[in-house]
Amino acid sequence: MRVLVTGAAGFLGSHLCDRFLAADHEVVGIDNFITGSAPNVAHLAGHPRFHLVRQDVTTFISVDGPLDGVLHFASPASPIDYLEYPIPTLKVGALGTHNALGVAKAKGARFLLASTSEVYGDPLVHPQPESYWGNVNPVGPRGVYDEAKRFAEAMTMAYHRYHNVDTRIVRIFNTYGPRMRPRDGRVVSNFIVQALQGEPLTVYGDGGQTRSFCFVDDLIDGIVRLWEHGTEEPTNIGNPVEFTVRQLAEKVLALTGSSSGIVERPLPTDDPKVRRPDITRARTTLGWEPRVPLDEGLRRTIPYFRTAIGG
Repeated sequence: MRVLVTGAAGFLGSHLCDRFLAADHEVVGIDNFITGSAPNVAHLAGHPRFHLVRQDVTTFISVDGPLDGVLHFASPASPIDYLEYPIPTLKVGALGTHNALGVAKAKGARFLLASTSEVYGDPLVHPQPESYWGNVNPVGPRGVYDEAKRFAEAMTMAYHRYHNVDTRIVRIFNTYGPRMRPRDGRVVSNFIVQALQGEPLTVYGDGGQTRSFCFVDDLIDGIVRLWEHGTEEPTNIGNPVEFTVRQLAEKVLALTGSSSGIVERPLPTDDPKVRRPDITRARTTLGWEPRVPLDEGLRRTIPYFRTAIGG
């Protein structure tokens, strides 16, 4: 196959490129490097089946030659990023998705949208199944990301229904692993960097809010299975094992051997109190579930951050 990956230099996009290249496919990557990182794809420089284009997908997307697939991963995806870039976040969810779908339609290619558990907002249903419509504040600070992804899902389904484009929607829950940006605002990266640098770990609220953490290799495996065997129905991909944020902090301290303490800060506006995927659909339709437990995944992630921050 020959596939287009938008957001190719991002945390997930770069791992996805690796997976397709490992399967002997050709990959065209697009990134404007607002939040993408050149080192994430530096190892692919000169690869005969990888071509990287520096381009803003909200302006246009032009790809010569045939394409079998378009995988749309371009977007700021952490709170610190989409609060710093609120309008680009909205534009890539709306205009970028429209452009990417247009390419898929023109090329007769399959399309996969990287959506998010944030479409569920601060959920009133727990765990969250795909049938849940969510509890989102459209005018809150997180709304730029939540509503951009909700719109992107609606646009994807419109192209599926009206233009008969073969589409997939993956709702990605908290994912961690090598190639995350240090201090990108995500809780795993923040805690590891703070622990390695001897800083107090910042917990918002009392740390009792819950999250589920999926190691990146498991997530990419789920996305590839969805790509190959899924349907147009949105599918949760994430780890259903739930931890409090304070439990995560304690694990990071133990695994890094850090003597850092934990400090509490006020809870951000609209911060979800619980987050856990119902992965029944992925289990039954894709035969997928995560295999890497949190302790093992953290052990595989911490050395990357030691190198990334020079510690």
